[in-house]
Amino acid sequence: MGSSPRVYLARHGQTAYNLEGRFQGQLPVPLDDTGRAQAAELAERAATGAGGRAGGTPFLALWCSPLLRARETADVVAATIGLQPREDERLMETDAGDWTDRTFAGVQAEAPDAFAAFVSGEPDFAFPGGESFAQQGIRVAAALAGIEEGALPALVVCHGGVIRIALFQRAGRSVAMGQRVPNGALIPLDPAEYAGVGGGAATQPS
Repeated sequence: MGSSPRVYLARHGQTAYNLEGRFQGQLPVPLDDTGRAQAAELAERAATGAGGRAGGTPFLALWCSPLLRARETADVVAATIGLQPREDERLMETDAGDWTDRTFAGVQAEAPDAFAAFVSGEPDFAFPGGESFAQQGIRVAAALAGIEEGALPALVVCHGGVIRIALFQRAGRSVAMGQRVPNGALIPLDPAEYAGVGGGAATQPS
């Protein structure tokens, strides 16, 4: 690898489901007003180049999850940095299965142990009737490997669960799996540059 990070991960802007505390999984949930503002702020950071600091190397590729909230965020970024988003289904959020469209509070009351495993990011956690973190990790790793073979530096607009898994895989730290990722956060994939997540208020990946 080079001396500077080659891939940056960004979480989509806020949705009404994020604000309410509801599992959106792979539903086509749009950004809310706050989310659109976060996307605009992300675009301004991305315009300064890799690292979100003045003088950074310009991004040469823009990738995104095809889920509506990520695509809407990527489109805002694209309008600012002049790149066409490229979708990859492997970057989608975890399939929440039977928990999709349910509130966090409702699931926690019904299945407290399973909900606690989700919140802490237990690597062997699986959504009832849906996807496990391990299954998601396989597709996320494959997607990022492909991105790293293309034009770099690259910006990847995706989801909290995707970012947590990617950081866990690269850095080997269990803390990454249990850490909240703020909406609109911009995070280097390179473990040497990772110093924690930043951005707006943190919400559960959903």
